[in-house]
Amino acid sequence: MTDNVSTHQAEDDARNEAILIYVNGQIVPKAQAMVSVYDSGFMLGDGVWEGIRLYNGTWSFLDEHLDRLFEAAKAVDIDIGLTRAQLVQAIFDTQAANGMTSDAHARLMVTRGVKTRPFQHPKLSQRGPTVVIIMEHSRPKLPRPIRLATVPHLRGLPMTQDPKLNSHSKLNCILACIAAEKAGADEALMLDVHGFVNTTNACNFFIVRKGQVWTSTGDYCMNGITRQKVIDLCRANAIPVFERNFSLVETYSADEAFLTGTFGAQTPVSTIDGRVIGTGELGPITQKIRALYKDLVGT
Repeated sequence: MTDNVSTHQAEDDARNEAILIYVNGQIVPKAQAMVSVYDSGFMLGDGVWEGIRLYNGTWSFLDEHLDRLFEAAKAVDIDIGLTRAQLVQAIFDTQAANGMTSDAHARLMVTRGVKTRPFQHPKLSQRGPTVVIIMEHSRPKLPRPIRLATVPHLRGLPMTQDPKLNSHSKLNCILACIAAEKAGADEALMLDVHGFVNTTNACNFFIVRKGQVWTSTGDYCMNGITRQKVIDLCRANAIPVFERNFSLVETYSADEAFLTGTFGAQTPVSTIDGRVIGTGELGPITQKIRALYKDLVGT
């Protein structure tokens, strides 16, 4: 379809053609920001990453994002090569070099580094890690609510590839997104290994039923920071919220549905598998949560 949209759709900003990018301790023009074809991230998707947003001079929930990045790096046995304080300074230096004060998005990427030969074994990565920070002027621009389609691709078990790991290896989610687009939707709704509704290919997923907010148990989805902030906001503001198993049948008859993520915050869902959810527009509970979140991040 020609009018597909994405939860990461942003306004065009000409300033992004002249951004400066952090690559292994140097801040260089976009055209000079290069990594080797032997880099383990390029060659094998061997790396971890985080996305963070700048609101009014503050990188929102930076501590939580860095906690998750360092935990992921430890899980896959990558030494980031920078202390937490050094990585924070790199973020601030890149921000200052780009003159950014608000409405910016940064992607922090860490790979195992450059390999000596083009093969899988991690011991071949002897020049590393590779650390990159891409920072762009970025304001979400979503012309309409998102359409979802359920796909056969699952968010799997921890012993295959733990869905809580924010790794560079995103092929499963990319294939899910492709399947959804071929079904005429924008993004994919993915089930867990038991057939319960879980997450989308890019964001965490919530529904609203009879004034209650439901999301998955969290066992098979990314431990989203925005997801947790929404749960916390609901609990603090007398909005009933439940982390639980629920089915597609219950999802189709929901009053509202929305996605959460660092970039889009709370994104309304209009249809799932061709079924209109509620009115198909931003619902009152989602609108209330969005307002509470904006207060939280100071926008």
